[in-house]
Amino acid sequence: MLHPIVIPTIGVLLYFILVPNRFDSNQKLTVLGFIFVTTYIIPLIILILFKRLKLIKSFKAESIKERKIPIAMMIVLFYLLGNTLDYTPNLSDLGLLFYATSFGLAIIYVLFIFKFKTSIHLLSLGISVGFFLILHTKYSKSFTIVIIISLLLSGLLASARIHLKAHTQKEVYIGFFLGFIAPIIVNYFL
Repeated sequence: MLHPIVIPTIGVLLYFILVPNRFDSNQKLTVLGFIFVTTYIIPLIILILFKRLKLIKSFKAESIKERKIPIAMMIVLFYLLGNTLDYTPNLSDLGLLFYATSFGLAIIYVLFIFKFKTSIHLLSLGISVGFFLILHTKYSKSFTIVIIISLLLSGLLASARIHLKAHTQKEVYIGFFLGFIAPIIVNYFL
């Protein structure tokens, strides 16, 4: 449920539920479906293809070497999605979300140069917290519950990732921090 591949769809669903907007149910479902296909189905197909081509050993893509190509593709995919949404009337908030995700993944990719692996799980939840914090100030509407629940889930997920020895404490903290600041930085420059 808290896999980074589903967090974008959950974030967009929460956005449509909590943020005042002009979309009817069919429009919301269309956008949500587009987001789901772009951020879940396409990456899943890419991972299956990479596994068949033996570019990755498992879907976990545990090593830095295995993560490079999928993350590079996700950077481009999320940037294009952000660009599409940013130029779609009344969807610029969602453009920010996906630009921030692309930016956060780009930072993670740069860290690969230094042989440093960062938690993408925590990056995704950090982005959610930062995104809803921006919406909190932009709309003068309280998203405190979403932010608190995201923080609690981040703590649980970080503990699980450490317990499973998938990441060190440093990797989960940096993942969350990069995720948290990514939407703030992108929002500043947009």
